[in-house]
Amino acid sequence: MKLDYTPDQQRFRQEVRSWMTANVPPARLPSFDLTREGFEAHRDWERKLSEGRWGMVTWPEAYGGRELDLIRWLIFEEEYYRAGAPTRVNQNGIFLLGPTLMEFGTDDQKARFLTRMAAGDDIWAQAWSEPGAGSDLAAVRSTCTRDGDEYVLNGQKIWSSRAVFADWAFGLFREPGSERHKGMSLILFPLDAPGVTRRPIARMDGELVFAEIFLDNVRVPVADRLGDEGQGWHVCMATAGFERGLMLRSPARYQMAASKLAALYEANKKQLPASVGERVAQSWMDAEAYALSIYSTASRLEAGGTIGPESSTNKIFWSELDVALHQTALDILGSRAELVAQDQGNAPDDNWLDGYIFALAGPIYAGSNEIQRNIIAERMLGLPRA
Repeated sequence: MKLDYTPDQQRFRQEVRSWMTANVPPARLPSFDLTREGFEAHRDWERKLSEGRWGMVTWPEAYGGRELDLIRWLIFEEEYYRAGAPTRVNQNGIFLLGPTLMEFGTDDQKARFLTRMAAGDDIWAQAWSEPGAGSDLAAVRSTCTRDGDEYVLNGQKIWSSRAVFADWAFGLFREPGSERHKGMSLILFPLDAPGVTRRPIARMDGELVFAEIFLDNVRVPVADRLGDEGQGWHVCMATAGFERGLMLRSPARYQMAASKLAALYEANKKQLPASVGERVAQSWMDAEAYALSIYSTASRLEAGGTIGPESSTNKIFWSELDVALHQTALDILGSRAELVAQDQGNAPDDNWLDGYIFALAGPIYAGSNEIQRNIIAERMLGLPRA
């Protein structure tokens, strides 16, 4: 197995590095969760990326991309994190809905949504979870009632990331009277439509990362249904595969965090037991192993393969790795953790305490790890359903 980069890939890396050096904001942008101003600052960054055709490098040129392969996307991500570029405010759109639109969308939907998504003109929220239907997505109760060329949406969504300030959402709705996996459709709807009410939900650190969405007789055209009518479960499972598998959590994020953890340990190791050094080394090796696994998956996809239930193993691995990385950092810093973050004014990934709070959600969102283990048991190992 040859793991070296080709000369073309190395030239691409240099191109990305040069652009990032010239364009990444020198100061940290304000949080896109706390204020409209912070949200719009990140939208401006998305537009700058789009101007350089870096919004989503794997997309067709017609939609603002560069039509590059997944290996070059991984290289782009490595340089993105190396440069300390801002967190992507539109990750629900470009990493989750975008690939789903490519696979299931009509030509009209692709033309209307993808270019604006890549340019940051439309920022998307995911409206799947509901009270009583989180990890058990088949239990959603929000309805879509067909009325001629329109659907009438009613119900409530919850824990919708970015929905406080986002422009559009993609949600799962069911035909009245249908049950479980049948009679569901994935529908795109604007968050400023008549009948839509958003209510922010504060996370445990006070940031308004989530929102409840209430839908009261919201009318949307049938043309904004993604996939066939009643086939929403099938479409959503494809989106979930993107969320758990390859695109949403690139390995570069964990490799950069592991490098920063190693540096933190090096600066403090005289006061630490050897066992902490072993945990740092394990986290670094896990981050590298995750990267190699994703490179392998990308190579398989480029050869015509697909992502199946093994995306559940990825989701468990990166979510537990994230918790371990940040827990080890907090153990090194002890009570200094909050003071270090405030004194140094560091970028979000350097703020170990905030990172730990966010990492705690990893085993829950994108389908809880308990659900993922059930999927592995039943679909990969062929064990009987409990």
